[in-house]
Amino acid sequence: MAKVAKNTDKKEIKAWMYDIIKKPVITEKSTFVAQDGKVVFCVDPKATKQDVKTAIETLYKTQVKSVNIVNIEGKSKKFRGVLGARSNAKKAYVTLIDGQNIDFTNI
Repeated sequence: MAKVAKNTDKKEIKAWMYDIIKKPVITEKSTFVAQDGKVVFCVDPKATKQDVKTAIETLYKTQVKSVNIVNIEGKSKKFRGVLGARSNAKKAYVTLIDGQNIDFTNI
C-alpha cells in the first residue's frame, strides 16, 4: 500500500485506512480465537502487516501486539448444476495487547 506522508490530511488517512480494513469477520472460529485476545478482519489483498497494524491502531484506538495474515484461495463450486467460483480473500488475525479489546456491537 501507499506510505502516508506526515503532511497529509486526516480525511485522506482515514479513507486510506478504511480501504485496507474491509470488514470484521464474525464467525464461530473468530469468536473462539477472540478468547485469546485476537480479532479477525477481512483486508485488502495488497495490504501488508504494517499497514493493517497502523490502520487498526488508528481507527479503533487500541494497541496491537502482532498481526498474522492468511491468504485464502477461492474454490470452484457447483450450485444447482451451474459452475461458479468463490473469490480469493485475505484475512488478518490481529492480536491485541492484554487489556485491550474491540467491541463490534457498538460500532
